[in-house]
Amino acid sequence: MPYIHIATNLPVPEHTAEAVKTQLGRAIEAIPGKSEPWLMVRVSADEPLWFAGSDAPAAIAQVNLYGSADASDYDTLTGRITDILDGLLSIDPARIYVQYTETEHWGWNGRNF
Repeated sequence: MPYIHIATNLPVPEHTAEAVKTQLGRAIEAIPGKSEPWLMVRVSADEPLWFAGSDAPAAIAQVNLYGSADASDYDTLTGRITDILDGLLSIDPARIYVQYTETEHWGWNGRNF
């Protein structure tokens, strides 16, 4: 039950957002037991976002997981997310934050896991 929210100050055409979603679906497999069939993705474009006092292209990826993962798996996923945002949106990796939240309780389909 992973959820990834990408927020950026750049415009993101629908076809590019779809490509981000598709590539994140493969990237999430860096976390054992996580896969695209359970992944929810949100792409928020044209957001007011400043990093280091500048409005140059930037992004934050907020990753929320049911359960937890090893630090090395998070390192791998951070690299994959950064590569996706750099490759598809041309955002300098030094202007991308990736935030992880581990969630103990997660609801779906009218109940909790």
